[in-house]
Amino acid sequence: MSIGYSSTVDTPTGPFTTVVTADDVVIASGWTAKLADLMPQVSATVRPSEIRPRPDLGRITAAVRGYHDGDLAAVDEVEVAQRSGEFMEHAWRVLRTVPAGKPVSYADYAMLTGRAAAVRAAASACARNAAALFVPCHRVIRTDGSLGGFRWGLAVKRWLLAHEEAAISC
Repeated sequence: MSIGYSSTVDTPTGPFTTVVTADDVVIASGWTAKLADLMPQVSATVRPSEIRPRPDLGRITAAVRGYHDGDLAAVDEVEVAQRSGEFMEHAWRVLRTVPAGKPVSYADYAMLTGRAAAVRAAASACARNAAALFVPCHRVIRTDGSLGGFRWGLAVKRWLLAHEEAAISC
C-alpha cells in the first residue's frame, strides 16, 4: 500500500490543492479543494492507494504560496511525476521550460516539443496535465492571442498570466 498526502491552501483565485507521494513528488495539483477533481488525471502507476490530508506539505506548500506571492520561480524546482506515453511525458517536461511571463502558442509549443505538426497532441498534453502550476499549461495560448481552454477556468488562467506579467515587469 502506498500513501500520498494532500494539502489545500487559499490563493487569490480560490483553493489550490496539491497531492504528493510519500517522497514529496507532486502527482496532481489544481485550483480546487476536491481530490475527486484531481485524481482522474493521475496515472495508476503513480497514484497512491491512500491519500491523507495534511495542513501543510512543507517546501511544496511554501512553493505554492511563494508563486502566488510573486516568486514565480518558487515552483520550478519542485519534482513532478506524470506518466503516459513517450510524447506526452516529453511534452510535459518541455512545458516546464516555458518561462513565466512569456506565453507561447499551441503551435509554438508543438515546435518546442520537436514535433511542429503535432499541435493537437501538444494541446492534449495541456488538457491531460495533472500537475497544473508545477507544469505550467496556463502559459500556452492560441495563435491569435486568445486564451484557449484551461481546466481550472479562464478566469484563473487570465489571473495567472497577468500575475506573471506583473511580477516580471517589477
